[in-house]
Amino acid sequence: MRRPERLVRRGCFESELEAAFPRLSASRIARSTRDSTTSEQRLDIMKSFHTVMFLLSLASTAFATQESMLARVTCYWTGEGPKYASTGRRLRAGHCAVDPRRIPYGSKVVFPDRACTAVDTGPAVVSRKAARLCGRTASQVKAIVVDRFFETKREAIAWTNTHPHFMTLQIVRPGSHSERAEPD
Repeated sequence: MRRPERLVRRGCFESELEAAFPRLSASRIARSTRDSTTSEQRLDIMKSFHTVMFLLSLASTAFATQESMLARVTCYWTGEGPKYASTGRRLRAGHCAVDPRRIPYGSKVVFPDRACTAVDTGPAVVSRKAARLCGRTASQVKAIVVDRFFETKREAIAWTNTHPHFMTLQIVRPGSHSERAEPD
């Protein structure tokens, strides 16, 4: 067995050297296993952290209740089109037309003055014609189009004249918690 030279130089007795050497070796072995256990624990913690973060990212999209979208808001009224929406419901104040690929039917579209229910669609809404033609910035040109329904032409024009063409709307998807709290 080879003895550490530091202990020999200090003048330690042979019996002390023999007793000290196994203790040093044992402490080094214990320290190395402790370090490896610590690194294994760190790896497990890191794996757990990444798993939790991944699950939270999935959960945030699954439980998302609201989102904001820039929209070009247009208006239509009873005399301008059919009395029934594309979903079969009779149109009334508080309904709006949306692109169902972007905003599902039954969603609440929250305007500054009231919340409307998405029940209708149309080719100009899906193609975003109004946004593409009058948008001045890149975000306006890429905006969705929401066509809000009014009972009369007078109400529609009055609302259009008092509100901006582009606005950020809150979209509350059907079945979400905050949608149940709002009255229709």
